[in-house]
Amino acid sequence: MSGSVERALHILVELADGPASISELGRRLDVHRTTSLRLLRALEEERFVRRTEDGHYRLGPRMAMLAHTALEELDVRTAAAGHLRALGDKHGHTVHLATIEGRSVIYLDKVDSRHAIRMYSRVGATAPLHATGVGKILLAFSPTDERDRLLGDPPFQQCTPNTRTTREELDRDLALAVEQGWTVDDAEHEEFIHCIAAPVFDASGTIAAAVSISVPRMVLGHDELLDMVPDLTTTADAVSEELGWLRP
Repeated sequence: MSGSVERALHILVELADGPASISELGRRLDVHRTTSLRLLRALEEERFVRRTEDGHYRLGPRMAMLAHTALEELDVRTAAAGHLRALGDKHGHTVHLATIEGRSVIYLDKVDSRHAIRMYSRVGATAPLHATGVGKILLAFSPTDERDRLLGDPPFQQCTPNTRTTREELDRDLALAVEQGWTVDDAEHEEFIHCIAAPVFDASGTIAAAVSISVPRMVLGHDELLDMVPDLTTTADAVSEELGWLRP
């Protein structure tokens, strides 16, 4: 990459944090004022930046158009694919990407476990929101009125002895999920499967999907399952960043 192109890109990155003067940009990038001015004029001519009345520069309309186009063309399944594979390769267990469809959770993509004993699932299958890790994390970060609409009136369907069938039980799980940024399905959907799930956000900060690791309880104990939480949340954050999300 040529020096001028690299410096121009660095200017755009700096302006993403807010308007700046020529002098400020020069100090931040350690370039001479005349170099900054030359690059800014070239960027302004192409509408990548715009000069304000007080002499500062900010990102221009062409940058907004490009960002909007890029986000429109990027779907969550495409954004997540490589990150899901990396998580699956590292731990060898079933990894899911899921979102809400109707009043259920639907699996958008998966990476199969390498173990002979594994969770059976398929892309396109649906499952209850209240009884799955991915479902609970999607509910946890949804607006309250949307959550009410999706859940309907309790008691909720009991899939296993561990299923949260009352609103009070479920709300406790959802509040904890928001607090810690992930949740557990403690054999709440299938008695022999437990999983952990974390949220994926889009550029607006809205919950877009969920990523999970699911493991048969006879393969991995509860504590060993929780040991994978940091890698799970890192993966979910990486997918969110692909969608344009910025950590608050």
